[in-house]
Amino acid sequence: MKNLYDAVSHFKSDIYPGLSGLFNELASSQAPNVLFITCSDSRVVPSLITDASPGELFVLRNVGNIVPPAEQAGDGESAVLEYAVKALGVGHIVVCGHSNCGAMHGVVSPGNLATLPHVAGWLKNADETAQKIKESLPEADEATRWKAAIELNVVSQLDNVRSYSFVADALEAGSLQLHGWVYDIAAGEVVDYDSERGRFVEYEG
Repeated sequence: MKNLYDAVSHFKSDIYPGLSGLFNELASSQAPNVLFITCSDSRVVPSLITDASPGELFVLRNVGNIVPPAEQAGDGESAVLEYAVKALGVGHIVVCGHSNCGAMHGVVSPGNLATLPHVAGWLKNADETAQKIKESLPEADEATRWKAAIELNVVSQLDNVRSYSFVADALEAGSLQLHGWVYDIAAGEVVDYDSERGRFVEYEG
């Protein structure tokens, strides 16, 4: 904890003064344009990956970057999604998975979750991903299924996001766009889901 306290002191004395104007503007309101949904994994730092300043990203983090579908709404995830779209009016939602995701390892190898009942219960929300892996890669080795699960889960969560009526309305109105990313921790690279080609590709913007 000493490192954290020292870091807070450093922020107050050395970083905050140069950003005080920005923080004074943000003190009373926020207007982020992106809802960034990603994993709780400590190796994934949204503001670092995207070079975002305070106030630019509205962030939802949980185990496995999961958004339960609308018919299972009532949790914190649906509340964040609703607030981002209806109250903040974000123009973009990014669902970002990442390499070596422990949650997705649990999806393809659920036996590893025997001592983690709460994690196992939460990952029931990724049953669709598990089923797709069983159907598409029945004979593949664990590493191949793991990598595939990371990507398939992002696509499944995009489908879940679309299941909310207020998201569907915003998409139809053209005020909202959805994006699926996978972040490679070791390489520092991000690939983007191309729905037309049905696969993840390097960003071509």
